Amino acid sequence: MNLSISDLRSPLGDLKAAWHDGHLCALAFTDHWQRTERFLQRRFGAIDWSAAKGTDLRTRLDRYFAGDLQAIAGIEVDAGGTPFQQSVWRALRRIPIGSTTTYSALAREIGAPSAVRAVGAANGANPIWLIIPCHRAIGADGRLVGYAGGLERKQWLLEHEGALQSERQLPLARAIA
Repeated sequence: MNLSISDLRSPLGDLKAAWHDGHLCALAFTDHWQRTERFLQRRFGAIDWSAAKGTDLRTRLDRYFAGDLQAIAGIEVDAGGTPFQQSVWRALRRIPIGSTTTYSALAREIGAPSAVRAVGAANGANPIWLIIPCHRAIGADGRLVGYAGGLERKQWLLEHEGALQSERQLPLARAIA
């Protein structure tokens, strides 16, 4: 399988992105790329990597990090995953910028209210960090929990998006209640 890859920079660290048939199928911090690459190998088998050409992801990310928070909306993704994971990831993409939700609210949103742990696992398996905004899922008590890129990055992203007040870990709003 041939996948395109590119290296990107962000205020939170270097990123790698991968595309399959013109759709973003992975985006992760390079210090966590090995996990993402294993996911891609399980999904696609042996991978031939080529340099990505003609994507606008770099421009969109630069705009997002400069404050145009809508710049990454509408990026077409192909995250793979199980039907359950896909339902969680679709629900994550519906959380408005500047809002957070809980794992239990996500479970209710997808019609599986008793599957809170499975929702957390699906959130943790998300191969397209930031675009599928798993950082917007927080603990039931409002604490920041469970971000594979590290809680410091999660807090930065939520502050950047206006979901946290003055570096305090208090969500302003919950999109999915």
